[in-house]
Amino acid sequence: MKEIKNIAIIGAGLVGSLLSIYLARRGYNVSVFERRLDMRKHLIEGGRSINLALSNRGIRALEEVGLAEVLKQNAIPMHGRMVHDEQGKTNFQPYGKKGQFINSVSRGGLNMVLMTEAEKAGVDFTFEHRCLSVNFDKTELILQHHEAIKHKTFDLIIGADGAFSAVRWAMQLTDRFEFKQTYIEHAYKELRIPAGDTGEFLIEPNALHIWPRESFMLIALPNPNKTFTCTLFLPFEGTNSFANLKSTEAIQHFFEKHFADAVPMMPTLQEDFRDNPTSSLVTIYCYPWHRNKTLLIGDAAHGIVPFFGQGMNAGFEDCRVLNELLDNHGDNWKTVLPEFERSRKPDADAIAQLALDNFVEMRDLVADEDFLLRKKIEARLHELYPDKWIPLYTMVTFRDDLRYSHAYATGQKQKAIMDEVMQIPGIKTKWETFNLEDIVNRLG
Repeated sequence: MKEIKNIAIIGAGLVGSLLSIYLARRGYNVSVFERRLDMRKHLIEGGRSINLALSNRGIRALEEVGLAEVLKQNAIPMHGRMVHDEQGKTNFQPYGKKGQFINSVSRGGLNMVLMTEAEKAGVDFTFEHRCLSVNFDKTELILQHHEAIKHKTFDLIIGADGAFSAVRWAMQLTDRFEFKQTYIEHAYKELRIPAGDTGEFLIEPNALHIWPRESFMLIALPNPNKTFTCTLFLPFEGTNSFANLKSTEAIQHFFEKHFADAVPMMPTLQEDFRDNPTSSLVTIYCYPWHRNKTLLIGDAAHGIVPFFGQGMNAGFEDCRVLNELLDNHGDNWKTVLPEFERSRKPDADAIAQLALDNFVEMRDLVADEDFLLRKKIEARLHELYPDKWIPLYTMVTFRDDLRYSHAYATGQKQKAIMDEVMQIPGIKTKWETFNLEDIVNRLG
């Protein structure tokens, strides 16, 4: 592959902006094309979650470009789940050991910081340019700006344009490209809890709040302005579904029945429900991730559902791994491109499955007594044998040195062992007398 100098990135979102910083600092001429307006000058489109869960994998990438501390100043630590039952009682479940937490950060705020930092590094951003297609033989972009069609040629093109990627769509039209997208039966709608009359948080700010109701759930994440971004996850069809919430009376009845303690804190519930879109949840699988000198990265390569809080973190880890491979191979893209997709594909598939599995845990299990006992036993195992038994959530969220594929495989072994342990008669009263080392040793 001839020398690479000029690189185009499609998508000025979180992953595209971070990747542009990495590449510009390596000396490349980087041009980013975005179909939307510059969010730093225009209001962000509504209805899409304004905050995200930033954890160790994402923080590690941000640290490499010198931005972690800046962002931590605007992040709100969430030390665990605050589970709300139907009677309004709450139960706090820590995510990990004392001092371990994930961070609620503003999607738009983080994106704007990354874009501004990228421009300081010399990246050129061009907005209101939609990618129509890619000529993979010529490494040429076909872009639309208002009514004008433009053809631009680069040494390398990277599609960081999200789960509904235009670059990936162009790849789908080529030979031997595997693609699958799967939707779950649930949709989501963004709602909100405002700040109190005196500007205070209305509920505990250092937690991710969950109202689990078996087949559906409501969650809330804190924002720096003392509000909470809420998301309702509900089936499209069925008894409890968006299909049955068509009137203000039906909406009010549904929320008062299932989320009674939240309703008094949601004065704009009806307006938010009416104005914010009902959006689907999709998982994207595809391979290969590159064609000639065009590469897919982030959600464009492996879009996942949001239930493990790892979409952004996985995309940021993509950027870090790609940069590491460039270090290891002296910027030899001919070697790096196939190695990147080979090494990351198993991890992308693993976190996709983990995110689907965690939805079941969040909506069904966090209020289940057996599940809570299982977690208590696992926490004790980790406390006594921290290097041998690492809980799945900890491996995924707090350990950036363990691959997602390793976490998934180990988690499956742990699940099989704990399934057996939980079948022991009298487990609820006897577990503290067990030989816990024997349980750990079953991992091999």
